[in-house]
Amino acid sequence: MTFTPWIRNGIAALVGSLVLATAAQAGAPQLKTQAPGFYRMMLGDIEVTALFDGTLDLQPKQLLTNTTQKDVGKLLDKGFQKDTVQTSVNGYLINTGSKLVLVDTGAAGLFGPTAGNLLANLKASGYQPEQVDEVYITHMHPDHVGGLLADGKPAFPNAIVRADQHDADFWLSQATMEKAPKEVQGFFQGAMASLNPYVAAGKFKPFDGEAELVPGVRSFAARGHTPGHSIYAVESKGQKLVLWGDLMHVAAVQFAQPQVTISFDSDSKSAAIQRKKAYADAAKGGFLVAGAHLPFPGIGHIRAEGRGYIWVPVDYQQIR
Repeated sequence: MTFTPWIRNGIAALVGSLVLATAAQAGAPQLKTQAPGFYRMMLGDIEVTALFDGTLDLQPKQLLTNTTQKDVGKLLDKGFQKDTVQTSVNGYLINTGSKLVLVDTGAAGLFGPTAGNLLANLKASGYQPEQVDEVYITHMHPDHVGGLLADGKPAFPNAIVRADQHDADFWLSQATMEKAPKEVQGFFQGAMASLNPYVAAGKFKPFDGEAELVPGVRSFAARGHTPGHSIYAVESKGQKLVLWGDLMHVAAVQFAQPQVTISFDSDSKSAAIQRKKAYADAAKGGFLVAGAHLPFPGIGHIRAEGRGYIWVPVDYQQIR
């Protein structure tokens, strides 16, 4: 039997369609899940585990201050981002060898369904919440303290919780909350609900500014974003990592323009000063930094470029 070219082409197309249909029927369903959110590295003799709590949708054009929407838009475009930015929420578990310390706890249920995974990722990383000795809070916004509770009870039953006294005096004050605008009062309520069970149990021990909290970990005042915003420095064998908390919210904008602030700042002028100082110190010192809202795991270096900075994230490495 002789097949004309158009018959041969038709048969080939039909066979191709049947193969594609069979492949589509045989394919596995899409899972649409992610790997457990933890990243581990060694800093000298100290083990650091970044823990992913989830993401929050931010709208930088509406939230960022000391800039213009046009400038923000240009920088977002340059960073391949749209008007709504999916921003990471990160915590950091520090194992000094003698103490297990968690820095920030994520949002739990205080910021909707896209966050609240820190506790599950802590367990996935090989630890249990009962093993945590101390919890250090950079500041008392809901996405940093919400994870202190699980099902209405302390999520870290054996831990001492520590934060700067200035933040405690502000966010845990009923009188201050009543004077605040109604749209901000939820932040106070979240802080009180999260911290007060530890306060009542005698497990909240505030500090004031710079202090050695455990060997290898120190607190430093970086006030501005909140009245008691703190950063934490981890050091071992000449290596250093500084946990920035909320000195950074939108990397695509605030590395290029460190003067840019955000409407969440209690004192935007002081927050900008603290950011500029932290950036300059990190670029000059060459040490590692980590940010609660940098793309997970949020650990890397920065280098100066012009009037701004360039973010250089850590490589994914095997632990040796």
